[in-house]
Amino acid sequence: MTKHQLTAIGLKSLALAGAIFFAGCRKNDDPAPQPFQASLYVLNEGLFNMNNTTLTGIDTLTGVAKTDYFEQKNKRGLGDTGNDLKIYGSKMYAVVNVSSQLEVIDPNTGKSLKQISMLDEQGVPRQPRYIAFHAGKAYVCSFDGTVGRLDTATLQFDKFVKAGRQPDGICVANNKLYVSNSGGLDFPNYDNTVSVIDIPSFTELKKISVQVNPYTIQADDYGDVYVVSRGDYGDIHCTFQAIDSKTDQVKKVFEGLEVLNFTINGDLAYLYNYNFTTQQASFKLLNVKTEEIVTENFITDETKITTPYGIDVNPSNGDVYITDVYDFTTTGDVYCFSKEGKLKFKFQAGLNPNNVVFVQKPKKQ
Repeated sequence: MTKHQLTAIGLKSLALAGAIFFAGCRKNDDPAPQPFQASLYVLNEGLFNMNNTTLTGIDTLTGVAKTDYFEQKNKRGLGDTGNDLKIYGSKMYAVVNVSSQLEVIDPNTGKSLKQISMLDEQGVPRQPRYIAFHAGKAYVCSFDGTVGRLDTATLQFDKFVKAGRQPDGICVANNKLYVSNSGGLDFPNYDNTVSVIDIPSFTELKKISVQVNPYTIQADDYGDVYVVSRGDYGDIHCTFQAIDSKTDQVKKVFEGLEVLNFTINGDLAYLYNYNFTTQQASFKLLNVKTEEIVTENFITDETKITTPYGIDVNPSNGDVYITDVYDFTTTGDVYCFSKEGKLKFKFQAGLNPNNVVFVQKPKKQ
C-alpha cells in the first residue's frame, strides 16, 4: 500500500494534534491506530488508451494520502481516462470516458456501489465526459452528442436527448441544462454552440452561438452561465463569455481575458490560463456579481505552478486546490491555497490529476 505524507507545516500540526488527542484517550502508552477516512478525493485521468485512471484518497486529519485508493478498496482499476468526479447526496460519481462507464462510489468507504456501462442501442460507446445534478437526477453529457438522465436512487438511465457535437461540459441554471458542444474531435471543424435543454420536458430548446470549441461551463448564483471557449489553439485564442439564463443570449464577452479553465464559489470565479507556447500560467480572480476582475494574480506567495490542469474550491472553508500535471507523463501534485492565496500544503496524487472533490461530514443534530 503506497502512502504519501502531505507536505505542510499547518497540516502536520493538525495531524499531530489529532494523534495527541487519540493517544490521550487511551489507558496505556501504546500508540492508537488511526483509521483512514478520506476527506477529499482526487481523480487522476491517466493517459489516453492506457487504462490507468486512478483515485487518490486523502485523510487531512492524519495527513496521509493513499494513491490507487479505488483499486485498493475494489481490487480492480477505474478504467481508461477519467474525466469528471462529483459528489451528490451520499454517492460519488466518476465519469470514465474511453471505458465509457459511470462508476458510482461510496465516498465514505471508497467502495464501488455500481459500475454503469454507457453504450448506445447498437452497443457503441457513448464516451461520457461530464456530469451535473438537479432534483435527484444526474445528467451526463457524452461525446456521441447526447445527454443522459440518471435516477440517483435507482441508478438507472431512463432517457437520452440529443445535443451538439462532442459535448464537453454541462451545468444547471434556471431549471435548464446548458451543454457546451465542443466539436473537439472534428479538428479543425469545431462546434461553437451551447445547447439549452429544458429539464422538466428533457428536450432541447435551442442552441446558443458562442466562440469556437466551448468547454468548461458553470453557473453562478445570479442566473448567469459562464463558458470557456478554447479556440483553435492557434489563431483563435481562449475566450470567456457569460450567458443570461433568462434570455438564453450571450450577455458579455470578456474582451482580452483569456481563460483555459475556471471554477465558481459564491461570488468569486477562480480563473487560470496556460500558454502552451510560452509555458506560462496566470491565475486571476473575478467577482461574478460585479463582473470585474478582483485581482490579476490570485497566488500571493512565491508558489509556482508548472502546468495547471484542475481547479476546485472547498465550499466548507474556501480553500482553493490547483492540480499540476507538469509534462502530462509524470506523477502530478495538488496544491492547496488559502482564500488569501497562500500555500497551505501540497501532496502527490497520480498521473494527470484533474479533479478534486470534498467529502462533507454530516452535521451533528
